[in-house]
Amino acid sequence: MARLRRFDLEELSARPGTYFNPETEMLIVVDDSVHPGGELADEIDDGDWILVGDEVPLDEAQRDELLERLEVSAVRAGQVDVEDDEVVEEEDELEPDPDPDEEY
Repeated sequence: MARLRRFDLEELSARPGTYFNPETEMLIVVDDSVHPGGELADEIDDGDWILVGDEVPLDEAQRDELLERLEVSAVRAGQVDVEDDEVVEEEDELEPDPDPDEEY
């Protein structure tokens, strides 16, 4: 079964992916693709974040699908295989009905 992979903020900032915190209900997308902006690094203090824009660069339908898959895998990870632990009681063997043509 799939287990939910957990990361703290420092770990996820160094690993590309989409992360969700159910407590704060925040979704963070870490993208390390090459893009201009390297020259800004000289002007910023270490650890500071820059707002790139107010718009979310994600397709909402794709985001919702990712979150639904996460919920499904979380439910599956929390379930216990009932089939293996299920106790099956033995049934009494039934005897065949007597043949009506047969005499005792």
